[in-house]
Amino acid sequence: MNAAASPPPGSRLAGLPQTAIRAVVTAAQALDHGRVDEAEHHIIALLALYPAHPEILRLHAGAQRLRGDVDGAIATLRRAIASRPDDALYLSSLGSALIDGYRYDEAIDVLRQATQHDGSLSSAWYNLGLAHMRAMQVDDAASALRRALQLSPDIAISAYAMIGDMYRAEGRNDEAQAAYRDAIARQPHAGMAWWGLADLKTLRFGDDDIEKMRSALNHRAASEEDKIAIGFALAKALDERQRYAESLDAIAQANVRARKQRGWNAQAQSAWIERMLAAFTPPPVGADADIGGEAIFIVSLPRSGSTLIEQVLASHSMVGGGGELPDVPAVLTEEANRLQKAFPDFVRTRTGQDWSRMGRRYLERTARWRQKHPRFTDKLPGNWMYAGAITAMLPSAKIVIVRRDPLETCFSCYRQRLAGNEYTRTFADLAATWRDFDRTAKHWLAQYPARVHEVVYETFVADPEASIRRLLDFCNLPFEENCLNFHESDRGVYTPSAAQVRQPLRRDTARAPHYGALLDPLRAELGLPLFRNP
Repeated sequence: MNAAASPPPGSRLAGLPQTAIRAVVTAAQALDHGRVDEAEHHIIALLALYPAHPEILRLHAGAQRLRGDVDGAIATLRRAIASRPDDALYLSSLGSALIDGYRYDEAIDVLRQATQHDGSLSSAWYNLGLAHMRAMQVDDAASALRRALQLSPDIAISAYAMIGDMYRAEGRNDEAQAAYRDAIARQPHAGMAWWGLADLKTLRFGDDDIEKMRSALNHRAASEEDKIAIGFALAKALDERQRYAESLDAIAQANVRARKQRGWNAQAQSAWIERMLAAFTPPPVGADADIGGEAIFIVSLPRSGSTLIEQVLASHSMVGGGGELPDVPAVLTEEANRLQKAFPDFVRTRTGQDWSRMGRRYLERTARWRQKHPRFTDKLPGNWMYAGAITAMLPSAKIVIVRRDPLETCFSCYRQRLAGNEYTRTFADLAATWRDFDRTAKHWLAQYPARVHEVVYETFVADPEASIRRLLDFCNLPFEENCLNFHESDRGVYTPSAAQVRQPLRRDTARAPHYGALLDPLRAELGLPLFRNP
């Protein structure tokens, strides 16, 4: 290779020969299309020769993210940024990985740096909009997304889909549908837009939509992420037409694609749960008893009714709905990083003063949710794993566990596109996670009877007023009629149940009976009787 053909000194490819550059380009293209096996084939060879090259590290981080190793990707990107601290693209990639890791505040800081270094990088503005949206900062999200749209028509598809998500969260379904349709008109294989339409719940797909989705699945430019999202949307359209076997097949194919990208180790998760429960048995000496009375935690597996319960509580004049806040795991991660010891390994080393400090840190991070109301909800579903830490940090907080029929819960998770919840891809992993949740919930109820309250979705639906009164009593809240009319609230809802909780309570949400014996493999994994016709 002659000098004239060498990349300029400031190039991200500087220091690489032409053969390596070709491998980098091939790996990058494979990553763009979600072909992680192909990408890793090239990246592993490149790392062997150039282990510290920042661009190869950036590609390696991309493969790690596709494999679900978010922490590894973050660490790899920080190594790359050490060599290129002012590179906006590298900072944008790190911000995106931090979003995957639910570290939204860190992501916002990093992405702001990216936009300061290069205000014309549309992906940095887009990622900043996503981070603000995940942190429930809607105005800031909209501002960043509009900037991304101004800078790059190429990013319009994802931006329109996200704007549709924001409209949907605010109950502006017509505007949401228009945004999604606009994205599809521009790019027929826009997976997130198809899934956004499906997630409106109130929309019924037309026959032409089904044909368009089938065509989009075979589009040469469709990425694996596009195909996964379209597969879930197609399954919803087929379910509407009572073509249940076809619908289940479409879901299965989408989950197979997703599982190829990101794996799940059910045994490792169950072992971690055992360690976590042991760490909090007996309960450690916690924070000062008066800390945390402002917070009401709503915990559950996804698709169990937690959004409904939050909507009820957020309809109360004293309660603001915070949504799925990342602050409990963020505080625990901060402590783990400070101690260089993972959670829950540090639990028994913490004093009451340490837990008080962490509790106050949580209240500091969530202060914005108490600007209009003295109490607020935090309904991050996965907090069911952290109830022991919550009671140690915030002894006066209330924890509401929501559970639903296990078959309905697992099947609803299986047919919903739940990014980051990789246990939802197979019946075996779903059943294992259900068992982890079940035993953990029972443990917390037994260990903290005065601090933990359980709501069973089916009981709530059968007699909502009685359930609401019990819930409010547990939370030390006076009864208000508004809580019975929760569907009239105009608050933003940023979960898959956004459309349902704006409608009067329905009693016909069970889907498993329609699928009959088709779900017997899931019943078997859950240890339930097989289907029998009435």
